[in-house]
Amino acid sequence: MIQQGTSQRKLLSPEREERILAALGDGVRTIAELAGELQVSEATVRRDLQSLERRALAMRVHGGAIRMRQGRAEPLFHEKTGHRAGEKERIAERALELIEENDSIYLDGGSTVLALARRLGARRHLTIVTNSLMAAEELMESGHRLILLGGEFRPISRTLVGPLTAPVGEALHIDKAFFGTIGITADGLSTTDPGEAYTKKLMLRRAHKAILLADSGKFGCASLVASGSLRDLDIVITDRGLSPEFARLLRRNKIEVVTQ
Repeated sequence: MIQQGTSQRKLLSPEREERILAALGDGVRTIAELAGELQVSEATVRRDLQSLERRALAMRVHGGAIRMRQGRAEPLFHEKTGHRAGEKERIAERALELIEENDSIYLDGGSTVLALARRLGARRHLTIVTNSLMAAEELMESGHRLILLGGEFRPISRTLVGPLTAPVGEALHIDKAFFGTIGITADGLSTTDPGEAYTKKLMLRRAHKAILLADSGKFGCASLVASGSLRDLDIVITDRGLSPEFARLLRRNKIEVVTQ
């Protein structure tokens, strides 16, 4: 509930936004509810929500809004691998079902994508492109054709990133590309590093089908650098913790949503 002051003076925009954020801490609120509690027009609430969304503080959903979690920093790789491990394993198992014999696939540097890489012995005659040294280590004895993008080494994610990945990436046409992300909002995917973002955008363009593997904790979170739009994605595989509001947002963008 938005707390009303005793004065009837008109609230300034920063005051309204602060009260909207407090109200969104209780979960999804409708435009009509917020307008009624603030005693302003629905058009005013929509403008305030647009301002909050630009700063990654709130996300508009159909008929209302939710508060976004902030400060999405990138953990160390071993921390990512252990976090929500059960969900990641189930997501990877479902992603494996999309891969067929003789496919060309791209594997991004995420920990959930690494869980998929560890399952690829169950498939035959794949061409696998990756910027992940962790995935390459898993696959070097697999018998699959393995191509590394090259690029600048990024220690925290153990990936090869940046403009030096372009000569190889631009030459390829990938059947199915599997990506992770630090965060995803209505504005799209985001990560902490410009080089990482460059390579994600590059390979999203080179894929016939782009598939995001992300546990539900990534949704509603924004990081520093945009790394792709929702329009770039074809399929999202996640866990059952995904909110109905975000699932509807994805489907409105013509993205197939698979929950495990």
